[in-house]
Parts: sequence; C-alpha cells; structure tokens
Amino acid sequence: MNTPVLYGPIGRSVRKISPYLETDELGVYVSALSMWSAAIGGTVKVSSRGNGRPVLLWSALVAGTGRGKGSALRAAHHVLEKSVSRFLVTHTTSGITSGASLVNHLWGQQEATAETEQGRDVRTLVVEEEWSEVLRRGKRDPSFTTKLRAAWDGATLRNTTKEEAQEVRDPAMVLHCHVTPSDWTKYVGESEAAGGSYNRILPFLLGSVPMLDDDRVSLPDIDSRELADAYGWATARTRVITLSDGARPLWKVVRRYARILGETLPDGQAVFIERTAEQTLRVAACLAASECSESITGEILSAAFSLVRRSVQDTVRITKGATSPKANRQPLSLADKVRARIEMHGGRATSSQVLPYVGATAGEVKVLPGITVTVERSGKTGRPSTVFTLEDGSSAHAVPQPASADRKQNRCDVSRSPLSRPADPERDEKRATVVQIDTYRTAPKQSPEPMPVKQPEPARGFNPFHALL
Repeated sequence: MNTPVLYGPIGRSVRKISPYLETDELGVYVSALSMWSAAIGGTVKVSSRGNGRPVLLWSALVAGTGRGKGSALRAAHHVLEKSVSRFLVTHTTSGITSGASLVNHLWGQQEATAETEQGRDVRTLVVEEEWSEVLRRGKRDPSFTTKLRAAWDGATLRNTTKEEAQEVRDPAMVLHCHVTPSDWTKYVGESEAAGGSYNRILPFLLGSVPMLDDDRVSLPDIDSRELADAYGWATARTRVITLSDGARPLWKVVRRYARILGETLPDGQAVFIERTAEQTLRVAACLAASECSESITGEILSAAFSLVRRSVQDTVRITKGATSPKANRQPLSLADKVRARIEMHGGRATSSQVLPYVGATAGEVKVLPGITVTVERSGKTGRPSTVFTLEDGSSAHAVPQPASADRKQNRCDVSRSPLSRPADPERDEKRATVVQIDTYRTAPKQSPEPMPVKQPEPARGFNPFHALL
C-alpha cells in the first residue's frame, strides 16, 4: 500500500498532532488540503496546457461507521483554524442536493459580497458528513451532476428556473464528504463516473489506528505563522502556479501512468481515474501555495503524486468491494475440523455428526492422530455405529452437559424420569433408541475454494505502472 508524503506546513502540522488522534492521519491531511484549496481557490490557479485551471480539491473519506471520519475533519479544523482567518466559519455550508440549490447558494454569496471592500467572493466549502443522504436525494435532479462537473471545472454556472436569472462566473467551490464503502458502491455508479460527475472526487480509505490510553488529552497547539503568511500571500492577488523545468520529467511519468493504467484496468474502474494527471497538478499547486511559491518543484510534484496514487489504489479497491485490509486466514486442517466437531458434542460424536460437516470419509478420519474410533451396537440386533472420541478423553472446549434441567423442565419430565418408576430391563431393551436430529440433517454444501483473481492483461506490451497499485 502506497504511503503518501505529508508535505509542507500542513503535513508537518498533521504529523505533530497525529500521536494524539484516534483516526488515520491521512484523513486529516486530505481534509486539511481540501479546506486549504477552498480558502485559496478564489485567487490561485494552476497552469494546465497554457490555461489557468482551478486548484480546487474535492475529496471523500471512505470508511465504516465510527472509523474516524468525523475526528479527521475536526483535527483538520484544528490545523487550519488560526491560519485562514474566519474563512471556515463564513464560507462552509452543507445540504446542497440539487443543481438549483448549488447555483442559488453561490449566487447569493456573490450578491452579498459584491459591494464589499474585498469585492466579489464565491469561495465555498461544502462539507457533507452524511453524503449518502445527499446522493440519494440528488438522484431526483438530473441537473445536479451537471452542475457538479461545471463547478469542479470552474465553468460558469447558471440558474434559469428562478424569476431572476442567476449567473456565477469562475466559481470556487470545494466538496469534502464522508461515506461508507457500501454507500459509495450503491450510489456512485459506473455510469455517473463515466459521465465525469464523480471521478472528480479523490476517495481515500481510512485505516484503523490504536485506541489511546487517555482520550482526555487535548491536541497540541500548532505554529500557524507559516501557513498564515502563505494564506495572505495566496489571497493578496491572482496567482498562477506553473511547473518548474526540474519537474517536467516527472510530469511526463505522471501522465503516462494515468494513461497506461487507464488502458489496463477494466472499464468500471478506469473511469474513476481518468483525471489522475490533473488531480496531481492541483494537489501540487496547493502544496506550492502553502510555501508561497508560484513554481512546482520536482519534490512538490512527487509528494502530490504519492497522494493521488494512493487515491487511485483506494479507488480500485473500493470498486472491487473492499473496505479495509484484511489478514489472510489459514484454512483449518481436517484434524482441526474433526476435533472441533467432537468437542462440540461433548467429546464424543458419531460418524453422522462428524463426516458430513468435515467433507471426509470414515477411513480418512480414522488415520488422524489423537482420534479414537470405536464401533458400538445399540441392542442385540441394532445397526452398529462408528463413534469418534478424543484420545485424552476430555476436551478443553467441550460443551458442558447440565446435570439437571431447570425446575420447570423437571416438573414437565417428572412422569418420564427413570427415578419415578422401578427399573424394567425388558422394557429398557425394547425402548426406542433416541436419534440425534443431526442424523436427518442434510450435509451442508462445502463452499468452493475461491478462484484466484486473474489480473487483466495489459492492452499492449508490459505495463510498468501496474506494480504501483
């Protein structure tokens, strides 16, 4: 699994508070970068093919309930709250579930700031901690995904459903959301990504972290002077960040990585990584701005590429249905299965209680070490049965047999208790043999061994980037 480089003043701040967090530091770093891109998005652009493009970073923290998504968001606020003035307080919103509401919110903010000293301000940070609800409601509006694509591209947004036409030029909106892997699979489908709606979002799977011994310890203070100076530099005037000559060779690798990997992966996964190169450029521009630089060096581009490459890996895993890394379980041996069945029946089990559940014959079980096999006959003419026991005669995990049932059960069975009548050998000999219900149960079908996942063959030639996944 790729380990992203936590770069610059944001990365240093995240590493400082990481020992005091019960969440993956990657989630804090990603959240802080999205907030930072929203704060500087109104004035900072990145040069892409000679054109100024937004530096807006849309991100999604993907993890199960209670896996630290909210903790990561709050820690990111702690990293940035003293650096970006009151931006997070005045420009954060949520609950945008339609294209009309998105344009209306940006237009209202544009109108409210048009006459201020700083001038028009359409920067917006949309934080959706329950993104699944937004996705569910957003499916009712066909224009929602269209407006999302335009907002990420920085294209002009228009609302014609209002009495007064609304138009927002050069929007600067950032979306940061939290979602579970199952909801991502349910609502973010291949068709939506193929249209470009959701492959503009960088998803990251959060890993688990150890629980702290004392959760009352507050986060340490952060020296925010460096990032505050960078925020003032970035918002003082329009900045266009470009690649340095030293970063050009790596930039060619990044572009080839995105193209070759996209041709190698299945269509259902490739559509999610079509914008890998531009996402890398946007992350690099944000990192450069955090150091008051209009030039992306090779070191900055490498750090940005490590983050986006991690998102690519997580995207592939999410689309395959994975949630988090799981340890490989060693399959139980036949001896372990047989012992477990015998222990479940109190240390003594018949062949009908063992063989159908372990997928073996009596001959295979007889040769196992530590297993004693006896043949018992019920009555004079009864059919003999094979009984398996453990050689030590006891089991550490044997189910204890109760000496007597509860009082109510005793009252119900008092008429049948052998203590309530004298022994009769002839009657006992003719008495029907009690047969365990397991005898009549059909043998469960053994699940087939999982077939190894066959990696797709490269479209042409050897793919040197597939090993990076």
